[in-house]
Amino acid sequence: MESTFLLDDFSHFYSFFQDSGNSIPDDSAGVGGSGGGGRKRRRGSAGGSGDESGALKEILASLLLLDEEEKLDQDKWVLDCQNERALFEENHRQRAQAMNEYRADMVERFGEMEESESSRVKRARRSASAVAAGVAAAASSSDNVGSESSSQPVGHHRRLWVKDRSKAWWEWCSHPDFPEEEFRRAFRMSRATFDMICDELDSAVTKKDTMLRLAIPVRQRVAVCIWRLATGEPLRLVSKRFGLGISTCHKLVLEVCAAIKTVLMPKFLQWPDDEKLKMVKDEFESISGIPNVGGSMYTTHIPIIAPKVNVAAYFNKRHTERNQKTSYSVTVQGVVDPKGVFTDVSIGWPGSMSDEKVLEQSSLYQRANSGFLRDVWVVGGSGYPLLDWVMVPYTHQNLTWTQHAFNEKTGDIQKVAKEAFARLKRRWSCLQKRTEVKLLDLPVVLGACCVLHNICQMRNEEMDPELQFELFDDEMIPENGLRSASSAQARDRIAHDLLHHGLAGNAFL
Repeated sequence: MESTFLLDDFSHFYSFFQDSGNSIPDDSAGVGGSGGGGRKRRRGSAGGSGDESGALKEILASLLLLDEEEKLDQDKWVLDCQNERALFEENHRQRAQAMNEYRADMVERFGEMEESESSRVKRARRSASAVAAGVAAAASSSDNVGSESSSQPVGHHRRLWVKDRSKAWWEWCSHPDFPEEEFRRAFRMSRATFDMICDELDSAVTKKDTMLRLAIPVRQRVAVCIWRLATGEPLRLVSKRFGLGISTCHKLVLEVCAAIKTVLMPKFLQWPDDEKLKMVKDEFESISGIPNVGGSMYTTHIPIIAPKVNVAAYFNKRHTERNQKTSYSVTVQGVVDPKGVFTDVSIGWPGSMSDEKVLEQSSLYQRANSGFLRDVWVVGGSGYPLLDWVMVPYTHQNLTWTQHAFNEKTGDIQKVAKEAFARLKRRWSCLQKRTEVKLLDLPVVLGACCVLHNICQMRNEEMDPELQFELFDDEMIPENGLRSASSAQARDRIAHDLLHHGLAGNAFL
């Protein structure tokens, strides 16, 4: 088969040589010797054909030999590749086996180290317990027994080392002779209100003593949290004031705020019942002349440090443009009664959201759409849409006198909420600056501030006149501000009644 293939491939060589042989002229033929010359040419032609056939065979043989050599080279190359591959696979198998053995050895070594470390920790704990038990026994025994016990060898036990921090400031604050004004300035509330909060949180905050150290008292725990919220000072200064570690102070703030949310929020921050709601409506109507107003709503922003995730959502464009400094924030939406007490809050939504979007995400919005707020108006600013239960001022241009009068009265109601948020931020200075609290823990801290604000408002706690804060929160008019035709008609009717019954005033003139 191979020979046939080669002959077919090189048949053009044979034709070439055959044509060349036929084209060679016969010089041995004379002019007159045609017969003899013809015979000589035939014999010469026959001899020439024999030579040409031999040359062709030699060429074909050479080509076959070259092809055979090429085939042998190719077979050798394939064999070499197979050998190299087998060698590579063998090396890989040996390395994988070595790595598996090394890993098994390391796992065994780490297991032994973990067992050794666990045993060492257990021995250290037993030693510390023994030392504490010995100290307690020595303190409760007589002098003779104490001297005898002190002679026992305890040098091999590890001692519990605690940094000695001064608690002089807190001890002076806890003293009955500490001035009331100083206490109020430090904690933004009177001593009586502080004691009431401590009594309410006693069961949720109290910790038991251990064999190694005494538990921090409830009053000191609550004081650490309230002083931190009131002053907004960093944790290192809180640590110096109360003689506690920085991490301990941070933990106490979060624990007490969580206890305030769990224990005090259901008591001091809730939507009024029917009887109280009627009183709220009457008070708001006496302020503005608008009937059935159950609350004044406002949304403020709390500055935060740029979060590590979803940064764009918390970017506050309006505050950044005003302050010429990149600002990030979370929102606090609140509804207040005529005394500035929060009756509903929605905390923690990103600062890039408008007031309209924050409202749509709140639980109050869901409850209202379920019929919770029938025959009740919640008055909001121009950043909210007009809904079946949300009353907002007119925002279009070229207002009539009636519409101006209505906006004046809704502004009086809105002023109640704005003043409440201003007092909230003045009283708890931690809300004025970027806080160190993590984003996940921030709603608990902000909720605790709202609850403490309500307690102070209900107990008529006076504000320090030196505490000042100017509230800035831009309102963005929603794209679809009119969502309820019935509310639009009700608003027009209320505005007409205010003007024609002499309740509108003349500030708009």
